[in-house]
Amino acid sequence: MKTLLSIILMVLGGSLCAQDLEGAWKLTHQNGEPVKNREYIKIYQDGYFAVGAKEIEGNKFLMAGGGNYQLEGNNYEESLDFLTLDPDQVGTTNAYNLDFANDRMVISGKIKGEDLIEIWEKISSREDDLTRNWVITGRKRDGEISKMTPGARRTVKILSGGRFQWIAFNSETREFSGTGGGTYDAEDGKYTEHITFFSRDDSRVGASLNFDYEVIDGEWHHSGLSSTGNPIYEIWSPYEEAYQPDK
Repeated sequence: MKTLLSIILMVLGGSLCAQDLEGAWKLTHQNGEPVKNREYIKIYQDGYFAVGAKEIEGNKFLMAGGGNYQLEGNNYEESLDFLTLDPDQVGTTNAYNLDFANDRMVISGKIKGEDLIEIWEKISSREDDLTRNWVITGRKRDGEISKMTPGARRTVKILSGGRFQWIAFNSETREFSGTGGGTYDAEDGKYTEHITFFSRDDSRVGASLNFDYEVIDGEWHHSGLSSTGNPIYEIWSPYEEAYQPDK
């Protein structure tokens, strides 16, 4: 694997340099082969990451994974909260080596004894009012707001680099309820999601949803119509402040 990694870094060219992970990335190569007919988008923000993938033709959902990450020098770790391809890995931490070359990062290591080398290209580091990792903490129904404290069962929504992904899961039971994501715009109280993948219904890909938003005391108040056409009013809180892991 070291030989292949050396060749990859040589081909990428340029000097290796430190770079901020936060933002959105696209997978371009895996184990030396270009990624074709599939799209993998990985979002990093506030010490958390999420990845979603689909087939380009037909928009069939392929996988989702995510959790906390740490990067110290070239030592990179992912601690998984959800992983549709292999739920048995939920709760485990995988260690990798991470190198930057120009606007790309190379992640290399072993998964269950098998070599893995991935090249990701930075899409965007764009920031706006809603750039953050969020977790849902409240909903309004019939004029009344009901609050919740997220624990093992939670819904996370990560926004960074002009991309979003929401994920509903239970990290204790390893149950995965659904995910969706794509690009978004947030400006002057108007928030629009452009769906590029959706685990529950591939036919929703290509749709755009328009919402009103306001950040009040650090919380994101989000209202409009859901993908099913039902009115919603949601309150999202910064993940690192609201999430209370089970002791």
